[in-house]
Amino acid sequence: MRKIGTVPIFVLLLALAGAALAQGTIHPDPAKPRPGFKPHQISFETPQDGVARAEFRSAPFYAVILKTAERCSVKDKERAEIQALFPANKVFYPMAECDEDPEDTISYTNVNAKVGFIAVYAGDSQEQAQQFLTTVKRTGRFPGANLRRMQAVLGYP
Repeated sequence: MRKIGTVPIFVLLLALAGAALAQGTIHPDPAKPRPGFKPHQISFETPQDGVARAEFRSAPFYAVILKTAERCSVKDKERAEIQALFPANKVFYPMAECDEDPEDTISYTNVNAKVGFIAVYAGDSQEQAQQFLTTVKRTGRFPGANLRRMQAVLGYP
């Protein structure tokens, strides 16, 4: 087995693979966002290592898609009104590549990038998410609400 110094190559490769697959922990409490995130974004741990990368993803999580809308049309006033209904779960929507905020670089996986939406964090597990979906449906305000497993993606310019 080839070694680099005293570290076997496969151990070094495993360490590098682990670093490449690292994912940021979601911070779903709207009262405690991570620094640098905007009110319409779900926040998550991001690397502070100075390593250049094209993107960094959050850990997978479940969200309830409350409604869809024309891309870039959701306004923060609506998000804030919905946030009041779910004070412990972050309400968020995408604005990446919208003219109103050209520096917004947070997008989301497992959604149609051509369609806007408003969603609320539902949990890390499917069981938590199903329970929260029931809570959302009980409000009677979001008849098409549905679960989606996704990740937040920070794109680096």
